[in-house]
Amino acid sequence: MESVPPTPALKTRLSVMMFLQYAIWGAWLPLMYQFLSNHRGFSDDEIGYLFMIGGVGAVVAPFIAGQIADRSFNTEKYLAISHIMGGILVWQLSWMESYQGFFLFSLLYSLIYSPTLALTNSLAFHHLPNRDRDFGRVRLWGTIGWIAVGIGIGQWLLHRHTPAIDVGGLADATLNLSAPSQAQVLAAQAAGIMDAFRLSGILGDVMGIYCLTLPKTPPAREKRNNAALEAVAEVKRQPLLTLFLLGIPISCIHQFYFVHTSGFLNTYQAKVGDVTEAINGIFGVGGGGLMTIGQMSEIAVLAAIPLLAKMWSRKSLLLVGVMAYAVRMALFAYVDALPFPPLFTLIAGVALHGLCFGCFIFVAFMVVDEETSSDVRASAQSLFGLVVFGIGIIIGSIVAGYVASWARDGDSMDYTRLFSVPMWAALVCFAWLLAAYPGGRRVPRYPD
Repeated sequence: MESVPPTPALKTRLSVMMFLQYAIWGAWLPLMYQFLSNHRGFSDDEIGYLFMIGGVGAVVAPFIAGQIADRSFNTEKYLAISHIMGGILVWQLSWMESYQGFFLFSLLYSLIYSPTLALTNSLAFHHLPNRDRDFGRVRLWGTIGWIAVGIGIGQWLLHRHTPAIDVGGLADATLNLSAPSQAQVLAAQAAGIMDAFRLSGILGDVMGIYCLTLPKTPPAREKRNNAALEAVAEVKRQPLLTLFLLGIPISCIHQFYFVHTSGFLNTYQAKVGDVTEAINGIFGVGGGGLMTIGQMSEIAVLAAIPLLAKMWSRKSLLLVGVMAYAVRMALFAYVDALPFPPLFTLIAGVALHGLCFGCFIFVAFMVVDEETSSDVRASAQSLFGLVVFGIGIIIGSIVAGYVASWARDGDSMDYTRLFSVPMWAALVCFAWLLAAYPGGRRVPRYPD
């Protein structure tokens, strides 16, 4: 018998929860590299280690959430306390000037915030009648929250932190700036990014208070068998072995995008001609707003995945995702050499995020679900999440920092050198997947 749909009130409450959960994160993450490099003056290597902290939180998060929220604390209360504390911590990052202080507070914040990502999912699963039917519609609002706050911060930077500089008698900071004037504008915008951390802090405290109104979700308290070893045994089989091994370099490439793209876009937004003003009017400045095109395309691709999964094999979809990573990095690396308007090239590169995430990472989780037995499926999903969102982010952040140091030419960044590294890495991953992943349309090992 089909389960009863969730009430509109419950769906709305959970959707608001997801909106705030990802708005908190999206307010500052795409802009952090610019803030740390252009305003705080940290080196590329130092910034790489700061981005790594998010991966550390993702590795530790399951143990924190499992031992506290699953065993001894109502989930909604744990979320409330975590978000209020996290809001206080992330606010401090706006004024923290020393590298050691920023590192310490970032680590504390990561350990507090990271578990809430899984716990909002588990709370929604607990109360939704049918997770397959209902969860996607609720989780969608997390992506909408990311988009809304990204564009909002971009507009704030444009109107509050973009100085009007006289260029040829016209007070306009967005058109054809000379190099010194452009540098002044970028520096002012980088300083204004401290408001992104403050907004995240405010949203965190709002989320904390809101969590106290969520449906009560008591801990299970029963002892659960550890199925991790059984899951590892199943992961040793193909095609999961190839997916788990590929997950690390693909995650590194994915993190490379989030570390460097906003600064790259913000630099090039002043070079796209007369349409700059119109683009800024929609997405704002700083690059974070323009990056939300990737989240918009992600929504479209995820909506199309059920249809594409019936038409194409899992291997074909995965190959499309990996090739999208390579093409995106190629567009960024050679934006000045391609025979297309720079604006078209930039938007196309950002929009490929939907194919990258949807056709590789999302489909990979589908494959993990299909290729593992029901009693270890959750553990296998957690292991793959640990690889992609933990180990891969840690390694990718460090690599992104070292590559940036190698690609930097004095005070400027050689973006061709910078983005050619993940481009070639993605092409190697494509060849690896093509050769190692079983071909044809496979029948799932566990289709239930």
